[in-house]
Amino acid sequence: MKRSNIDTLFLSIIVLLSWFAIVLQFDLTLINRQLPLLQSIAKFFSYFTILTNILVATAFSFILFRPASRCGRFFSSNKVLTATTVYIIVVGAIYNVVLRPLYSPQGLNRLADELLHAVVPLMTVVYWICFVDKKTLKWSDIWPWLLYPLVYFFVTLLAGACGASYPYPFIDVTQLGYAKVLINCLGVAALFIGLSLLMIAIGKIPGSKKELG
Repeated sequence: MKRSNIDTLFLSIIVLLSWFAIVLQFDLTLINRQLPLLQSIAKFFSYFTILTNILVATAFSFILFRPASRCGRFFSSNKVLTATTVYIIVVGAIYNVVLRPLYSPQGLNRLADELLHAVVPLMTVVYWICFVDKKTLKWSDIWPWLLYPLVYFFVTLLAGACGASYPYPFIDVTQLGYAKVLINCLGVAALFIGLSLLMIAIGKIPGSKKELG
Protein backbone atom coordinates (compact mmCIF):
# COMPACT_ATOMS: atom_id res chain seq x y z
CA MET A 1 0.00 0.00 0.00
CA LYS A 2 1.28 3.42 -0.95
CA ARG A 3 2.22 5.52 2.05
CA SER A 4 0.63 8.95 2.42
CA ASN A 5 2.69 12.13 2.71
CA ILE A 6 1.66 12.69 6.33
CA ASP A 7 2.55 9.08 7.20
CA THR A 8 6.01 9.60 5.69
CA LEU A 9 6.39 12.89 7.54
CA PHE A 10 5.60 11.29 10.90
CA LEU A 11 8.01 8.43 10.20
CA SER A 12 10.75 10.86 9.21
CA ILE A 13 10.32 12.96 12.36
CA ILE A 14 10.39 9.92 14.64
CA VAL A 15 13.48 8.49 12.92
CA LEU A 16 15.31 11.82 13.07
CA LEU A 17 14.45 12.60 16.70
CA SER A 18 15.04 9.11 18.05
CA TRP A 19 18.47 8.65 16.45
CA PHE A 20 19.48 12.20 17.35
CA ALA A 21 18.49 11.64 20.99
CA ILE A 22 20.33 8.32 21.21
CA VAL A 23 23.54 9.68 19.68
CA LEU A 24 23.37 12.83 21.81
CA GLN A 25 22.87 10.85 25.01
CA PHE A 26 25.69 8.47 24.08
CA ASP A 27 28.01 11.39 23.39
CA LEU A 28 27.10 13.07 26.69
CA THR A 29 27.59 9.79 28.55
CA LEU A 30 31.14 9.49 27.24
CA ILE A 31 31.93 13.15 27.87
CA ASN A 32 30.68 13.04 31.47
CA ARG A 33 31.79 9.50 32.29
CA GLN A 34 33.21 8.68 35.69
CA LEU A 35 33.88 5.04 34.82
CA PRO A 36 36.36 3.44 32.40
CA LEU A 37 35.29 3.67 28.75
CA LEU A 38 34.04 0.11 28.30
CA GLN A 39 32.13 0.19 31.58
CA SER A 40 30.52 3.48 30.59
CA ILE A 41 29.43 2.01 27.25
CA ALA A 42 28.10 -1.12 28.93
CA LYS A 43 26.15 0.97 31.44
CA PHE A 44 24.71 3.12 28.65
CA PHE A 45 23.29 0.04 26.93
CA SER A 46 21.96 -1.36 30.22
CA TYR A 47 19.08 1.14 30.29
CA PHE A 48 15.67 -0.02 29.09
CA THR A 49 15.13 3.55 27.88
CA ILE A 50 18.11 3.39 25.53
CA LEU A 51 17.39 -0.11 24.25
CA THR A 52 13.75 0.73 23.59
CA ASN A 53 14.54 4.00 21.84
CA ILE A 54 17.03 2.08 19.67
CA LEU A 55 14.23 -0.39 18.92
CA VAL A 56 11.91 2.45 17.92
CA ALA A 57 14.59 4.14 15.81
CA THR A 58 15.52 0.88 14.08
CA ALA A 59 11.92 -0.18 13.46
CA PHE A 60 10.83 3.13 12.00
CA SER A 61 14.03 3.41 9.92
CA PHE A 62 13.28 0.09 8.23
CA ILE A 63 9.64 1.03 7.74
CA LEU A 64 10.67 4.36 6.19
CA PHE A 65 13.68 3.35 4.08
CA ARG A 66 13.40 -0.41 3.48
CA PRO A 67 9.70 -1.30 3.80
CA ALA A 68 9.94 -4.21 1.33
CA SER A 69 12.90 -5.87 3.08
CA ARG A 70 12.45 -8.77 5.48
CA CYS A 71 13.11 -6.48 8.46
CA GLY A 72 10.86 -3.80 6.96
CA ARG A 73 7.97 -6.24 6.67
CA PHE A 74 8.63 -7.53 10.20
CA PHE A 75 8.65 -4.10 11.81
CA SER A 76 5.66 -2.99 9.71
CA SER A 77 3.51 -5.73 11.21
CA ASN A 78 0.68 -4.28 13.27
CA LYS A 79 1.58 -6.67 16.10
CA VAL A 80 5.23 -5.61 16.17
CA LEU A 81 4.34 -1.91 15.88
CA THR A 82 1.85 -2.24 18.73
CA ALA A 83 4.37 -4.08 20.93
CA THR A 84 7.00 -1.43 20.18
CA THR A 85 4.51 1.28 21.11
CA VAL A 86 3.71 -0.47 24.39
CA TYR A 87 7.42 -0.62 25.25
CA ILE A 88 8.03 3.08 24.60
CA ILE A 89 4.88 4.06 26.50
CA VAL A 90 6.26 2.20 29.52
CA VAL A 91 9.56 4.09 29.12
CA GLY A 92 7.72 7.41 29.27
CA ALA A 93 5.29 6.39 32.00
CA ILE A 94 7.85 5.00 34.46
CA TYR A 95 10.26 7.86 33.95
CA ASN A 96 7.72 10.65 34.24
CA VAL A 97 5.82 9.13 37.18
CA VAL A 98 8.61 7.44 39.16
CA LEU A 99 12.04 8.66 38.08
CA ARG A 100 11.66 12.28 36.98
CA PRO A 101 11.65 13.65 40.58
CA LEU A 102 15.02 11.95 41.17
CA TYR A 103 16.90 13.75 38.39
CA SER A 104 17.44 17.37 37.33
CA PRO A 105 19.37 17.29 34.05
CA GLN A 106 20.48 20.59 32.57
CA GLY A 107 21.42 21.87 29.14
CA LEU A 108 21.96 19.23 26.47
CA ASN A 109 21.35 16.51 29.06
CA ARG A 110 17.86 17.94 29.56
CA LEU A 111 17.27 17.96 25.79
CA ALA A 112 18.30 14.32 25.43
CA ASP A 113 16.26 13.41 28.49
CA GLU A 114 13.06 14.98 27.17
CA LEU A 115 13.48 13.50 23.71
CA LEU A 116 14.05 9.97 25.01
CA HIS A 117 11.37 9.99 27.70
CA ALA A 118 8.66 12.32 26.39
CA VAL A 119 8.90 13.40 22.76
CA VAL A 120 9.71 10.07 21.10
CA PRO A 121 7.15 8.15 23.21
CA LEU A 122 4.46 10.72 22.41
CA MET A 123 5.24 10.75 18.68
CA THR A 124 5.19 6.95 18.59
CA VAL A 125 1.79 6.84 20.26
CA VAL A 126 0.41 9.41 17.81
CA TYR A 127 1.76 7.35 14.91
CA TRP A 128 0.16 4.19 16.29
CA ILE A 129 -3.20 5.90 16.75
CA CYS A 130 -3.22 7.47 13.29
CA PHE A 131 -1.49 4.99 11.01
CA VAL A 132 -1.45 1.44 12.42
CA ASP A 133 -4.18 -1.01 11.42
CA LYS A 134 -5.29 -2.43 14.77
CA LYS A 135 -8.33 -4.52 13.82
CA THR A 136 -6.49 -7.87 13.58
CA LEU A 137 -4.86 -7.66 17.02
CA LYS A 138 -5.69 -10.62 19.26
CA TRP A 139 -5.73 -11.04 23.04
CA SER A 140 -3.11 -13.80 22.79
CA ASP A 141 -0.64 -11.38 21.19
CA ILE A 142 0.38 -10.08 24.62
CA TRP A 143 2.37 -13.22 25.50
CA PRO A 144 5.15 -12.85 22.90
CA TRP A 145 5.13 -9.10 23.59
CA LEU A 146 6.22 -9.80 27.18
CA LEU A 147 9.37 -11.63 26.08
CA TYR A 148 11.48 -8.49 25.60
CA PRO A 149 10.83 -6.94 29.06
CA LEU A 150 11.14 -10.34 30.77
CA VAL A 151 14.51 -11.00 29.15
CA TYR A 152 15.62 -7.47 30.03
CA PHE A 153 14.79 -7.84 33.72
CA PHE A 154 16.32 -11.33 33.90
CA VAL A 155 19.59 -10.21 32.27
CA THR A 156 19.70 -7.04 34.42
CA LEU A 157 19.27 -8.97 37.66
CA LEU A 158 21.80 -11.58 36.55
CA ALA A 159 24.33 -8.88 35.64
CA GLY A 160 23.73 -7.17 38.98
CA ALA A 161 24.33 -10.44 40.82
CA CYS A 162 27.65 -10.70 38.94
CA GLY A 163 28.74 -7.26 40.09
CA ALA A 164 27.34 -4.85 37.49
CA SER A 165 25.48 -1.75 38.63
CA TYR A 166 21.69 -1.69 38.51
CA PRO A 167 20.40 0.87 35.98
CA TYR A 168 17.28 1.83 37.95
CA PRO A 169 16.71 2.32 41.70
CA PHE A 170 13.52 0.23 41.77
CA ILE A 171 15.46 -2.88 40.68
CA ASP A 172 18.56 -2.23 42.81
CA VAL A 173 18.82 -5.47 44.79
CA THR A 174 21.68 -4.15 46.91
CA GLN A 175 19.43 -1.39 48.28
CA LEU A 176 16.00 -3.07 48.25
CA GLY A 177 16.60 -6.80 48.44
CA TYR A 178 15.18 -9.44 46.10
CA ALA A 179 11.72 -9.51 47.67
CA LYS A 180 11.06 -5.80 47.10
CA VAL A 181 12.62 -5.89 43.63
CA LEU A 182 10.40 -8.84 42.70
CA ILE A 183 7.33 -6.91 43.80
CA ASN A 184 8.47 -3.92 41.73
CA CYS A 185 9.08 -6.15 38.70
CA LEU A 186 5.60 -7.66 39.05
CA GLY A 187 4.19 -4.13 39.15
CA VAL A 188 6.02 -3.24 35.94
CA ALA A 189 4.83 -6.50 34.36
CA ALA A 190 1.26 -5.59 35.29
CA LEU A 191 1.78 -2.25 33.53
CA PHE A 192 2.98 -4.00 30.37
CA ILE A 193 0.04 -6.41 30.44
CA GLY A 194 -2.50 -3.69 31.19
CA LEU A 195 -1.25 -1.43 28.38
CA SER A 196 -1.15 -4.33 25.94
CA LEU A 197 -4.72 -5.33 26.75
CA LEU A 198 -5.86 -1.72 26.44
CA MET A 199 -4.32 -1.33 23.01
CA ILE A 200 -5.78 -4.61 21.80
CA ALA A 201 -9.17 -3.49 23.13
CA ILE A 202 -8.83 -0.23 21.19
CA GLY A 203 -8.23 -2.31 18.08
CA LYS A 204 -11.54 -4.08 18.60
CA ILE A 205 -13.50 -0.82 18.53
CA PRO A 206 -15.32 -0.61 15.17
CA GLY A 207 -13.50 1.70 12.76
CA SER A 208 -10.18 1.57 14.65
CA LYS A 209 -8.11 0.76 11.56
CA LYS A 210 -5.80 3.25 9.84
CA GLU A 211 -7.41 6.64 9.65
CA LEU A 212 -4.78 8.80 7.97
CA GLY A 213 -2.60 6.30 6.14
